[in-house]
Amino acid sequence: MIELILLDVDGTLTDGGLIYNQDLLESKIFDIKDGLGLVAWKKLGKKAAVISGRHSKIVTYRMKELGVESVYMGISDKREIACKLKKEFDLQACEIACIGDDLNDLGMFAECGLRFVPSDGALWLKDFADVILQKPGGKGAVREMIEYIVMRDGLKDEILKLYQ
Repeated sequence: MIELILLDVDGTLTDGGLIYNQDLLESKIFDIKDGLGLVAWKKLGKKAAVISGRHSKIVTYRMKELGVESVYMGISDKREIACKLKKEFDLQACEIACIGDDLNDLGMFAECGLRFVPSDGALWLKDFADVILQKPGGKGAVREMIEYIVMRDGLKDEILKLYQ
């Protein structure tokens, strides 16, 4: 049973686009369905962590809104953080799922028992995925991943009770 999900940001929780205004302030768009999926996941007593190669106050803010406390930014070695979290939460690889969209996610993939790639993820990464999602990054891919895990692990009734 999956206890922890590891999330890349750009290309999974967002569409990977970088938007800057004339003052060079960055913007990102998050899918509300991904957000509700993460909130429901946390309500099940499960854990989630973000491991991003970039620094972003926007991501920190959004994850705080969603109750995701483990947020790692500016990470060049995602495998190192995945190993740290595995030890911190005393989990085996088979209890960890992750989602990533490009080559910098390979290290994280190596530490997880269930690996997801959005439909528009890098072709090279898809060879290492267990599940290639139908949704693209930033358009419900994280929600689709969570729904897949919930159904696979027999948690559908439990999650529905949370919202009835």
